[in-house]
Amino acid sequence: MPEVIVYLAEGRTPEKKRALMKDITEAVVQNLDVQAEVVTVQLVEAPKAHKMKGGVLFSERPTAKPSP
Repeated sequence: MPEVIVYLAEGRTPEKKRALMKDITEAVVQNLDVQAEVVTVQLVEAPKAHKMKGGVLFSERPTAKPSP
């Protein structure tokens, strides 16, 4: 029973999170030859004020531009 845990900063829409978890499930099914029903995907979201990269809080970083 594969389990994938993804850590990320908060702020994505439910639709984006659902799509990510679906894609991860499909990748696990394809690569590990298991049924989707046994795959668990969990998102662990942190408030942007509780996450830092390069000494700068995510809440203080410039907003990333969406990819085209």
